[in-house]
Amino acid sequence: MTERKIGVVGIPGKWSTEVLADALAVHTGFRLVIDMEEVALDLATSELWYQGHNLCELDALVVKKISAEYNPGTLDRLELLRVAEQQGVRVFSPALNMLRLIDRLSCTVTLRNAGIPMPDTLVTESVAAAVQAVMEYGAAVFKPLYSTKARGMCVIEANAGEAEVRRRVVEFQQQNPMLYLQRKLNLPGRDLGMVFLGGQYLGTYARVSQSDTWNTTIHSGGRYAAFTPPAAWVELARRAQAPFGLDFTTVDLAETDTGPIVFEVSAFGGFRGALEGAGVEAATLYAEYVIKQLVNDEN
Repeated sequence: MTERKIGVVGIPGKWSTEVLADALAVHTGFRLVIDMEEVALDLATSELWYQGHNLCELDALVVKKISAEYNPGTLDRLELLRVAEQQGVRVFSPALNMLRLIDRLSCTVTLRNAGIPMPDTLVTESVAAAVQAVMEYGAAVFKPLYSTKARGMCVIEANAGEAEVRRRVVEFQQQNPMLYLQRKLNLPGRDLGMVFLGGQYLGTYARVSQSDTWNTTIHSGGRYAAFTPPAAWVELARRAQAPFGLDFTTVDLAETDTGPIVFEVSAFGGFRGALEGAGVEAATLYAEYVIKQLVNDEN
């Protein structure tokens, strides 16, 4: 056991946050779960305070979850962690790397620039352009730029008629000025979470739909299941996560009639799916990885 002080940024009381804090405490004897809502940054002294702890004096911060739901304020919370990094605190994953994934558009542009296959996607503020795309696609999934677990997403179908499509697009834009929409694909009732630690592949779990809903998220009633992907899919997922330089992540991939496509790369990755679907104890492995990285930094 070391005397290192490693804090876990997450949601107090949530299983994934607490299990990671427990796993790190086994190695260090120190346990601190940090709720970013209660963190205060003093720029005059470059101190980052949480419940009497100056986080800039810790050895490391491991970010399991930065907020319960993504929104522009999530970016502000990550900016606070950059101050700790500047003071020499190792942050897993680096704050700037996570910043590039909170905004769905930033993630998408990076994936496409890397040549990763994705669904046909249109990004626009033009209602007319969005309506035209829906009529061309037949059906489109509209996605907020800041969301997790399919929250706020909706499907708009061309067979409703152009006037109804326009009405629904306008309604969606009232909450989402920048319209982000993707062609709705014919998927086999499941998609995959492919888990990586330090860029190394750990395993894959499936999210399987239990109803006729268009998405497979656990939030919408899906369940986790085991899945062994072809080697080519593992390589695709590896290439998808590589540009982001994350310490721990999950790549969301799905199979289509024309081959596998990637939906997104997660800023934080999923522990529950890794354990229940792939039999991977991600919290334990992540804690061991963090300790090893800190030892390497000292040598």
